Amino acid sequence: MNKNIFTRANFVTTTRIILTPLFLYFLFRGREYFEIFALIIFIVASVTDAYDGYIARKYREETSLGKFLDPLADKVLMSAAFISFVIMDLIPLWMVILVILRDFIVTGIRILMSSQNTTMVTRSSAKAKTGTQIGVVCIILVYIITQRWKIFLGISEYVKILEDYHVIYILMLLVTIFTVWTGIEYIIVNRKKIKEYL
Repeated sequence: MNKNIFTRANFVTTTRIILTPLFLYFLFRGREYFEIFALIIFIVASVTDAYDGYIARKYREETSLGKFLDPLADKVLMSAAFISFVIMDLIPLWMVILVILRDFIVTGIRILMSSQNTTMVTRSSAKAKTGTQIGVVCIILVYIITQRWKIFLGISEYVKILEDYHVIYILMLLVTIFTVWTGIEYIIVNRKKIKEYL
């Protein structure tokens, strides 16, 4: 394990955390087309999620700090986006509570195990979960952009279908169910190791 905390991988992870308040600034500032910048920032921040892990493995820069910050940065970014949409009355609060609760419980268990030099068994469904969450956030951001600014009047009526047919609600419901299931799956797969710390 690399003991140097000032690594390229940790720098990328830290950048993702720093981008989160910047994302929120552009999303809520209310100035013309700022939501487009929010979308771009969110996409860039999401991409760094895969990039920091790749750097850490390629250059053997895996650190205890990185293992702590990486999942935390993911949860901070996604939680900020979902809570913002609740404030905008686009998705229900109860769904976001379940998503955030699952993410922080799993992250807490992972950090606890990592502190005891125990590795948590991961599943491919976790990556799929992250991908679906990112996808839904991007869809909602595109909806906000196209409905708010005149330049998109040509397609805004088509995108409004998302609201008319409750597509955003349905997509978020599916993401919530999938997210909760992956959390249950984590606990089932790691139940023996978890019992050692209870």
